[in-house]
Amino acid sequence: MSGNVADESEPLAVKRMRLRYAGTCSRCGTELPAKADAVYERATKTVRCVDCPVTIDPPDPNTEAVTAANPSIPTEQPGAGVAGSSARREYERRRVKDEEQIRRKWGRLGGIAVALADERQETKAWASGAVGEELLGHRLDSLARDRVAVMHDRRIPRTRANIDHIAVTSAGVWVIDAKRYKGARPELRVEGGILRPRVEKLLIGRRDRTPLVDGVLKQVGLVQDLLGEGVPVTGALCFIEADWPLIGGSFSTRGVHVLWPKRLAHRLTEQEGVLDVAAVRDLVAGHFPPA
Repeated sequence: MSGNVADESEPLAVKRMRLRYAGTCSRCGTELPAKADAVYERATKTVRCVDCPVTIDPPDPNTEAVTAANPSIPTEQPGAGVAGSSARREYERRRVKDEEQIRRKWGRLGGIAVALADERQETKAWASGAVGEELLGHRLDSLARDRVAVMHDRRIPRTRANIDHIAVTSAGVWVIDAKRYKGARPELRVEGGILRPRVEKLLIGRRDRTPLVDGVLKQVGLVQDLLGEGVPVTGALCFIEADWPLIGGSFSTRGVHVLWPKRLAHRLTEQEGVLDVAAVRDLVAGHFPPA
């Protein structure tokens, strides 16, 4: 990217610039064409629309009271990680690689070819996934005042895989996988159960996506192994911008909750327990570092 003169109204952590290549706004998901003005955020190495507002939650007058009543619950959560950061980096890596291949193929016409070419679906999927994680991450962060400690984008040791979000409440730990399937409806299909073994399948837009449940269960197992059987660990698949019905919609399959952000927030805050949230958070954060 070739930058313009930094806007004096922007903080030092960001810089206003003209994009050399096309990108995607990290806040609203809008496609930003090459040569468009955008804001580059150094901490996350992402870009956003110039007009995208930076949302800051207003001060909570009850924060001091909650902290006094629950001294083990932190009001600030350092090291929580950046939601969607690894997916965003993978998208940028793939995008640059795709453009390099196009430029090598077309030589002197490479710049024109890049401008006219559509992004590969495999590459765009990473940008869409990053936006979903970022949207859910913002919603989860707003729950901190309700005695929930949240960690984002946690790396699974000795692998290249990651856990999108981990939430620690006084009642237990939640392992959350964020998925963005715009306009598609998650459904549960049950087969067998009388003469044949009962089989549950997760359908999204009528396509079998049961392996998503398997993935969450594997992550739940890793966190459970760390914490032991004394700490309840629950898995969740949270779908952003899906086509949920007006009544009902959420369900559970093999112990994994399938739901949307608002419903997830309610589940995280509806139960009380005796867990030391800060201690559990520190243990989980130390074992699963930011990706």
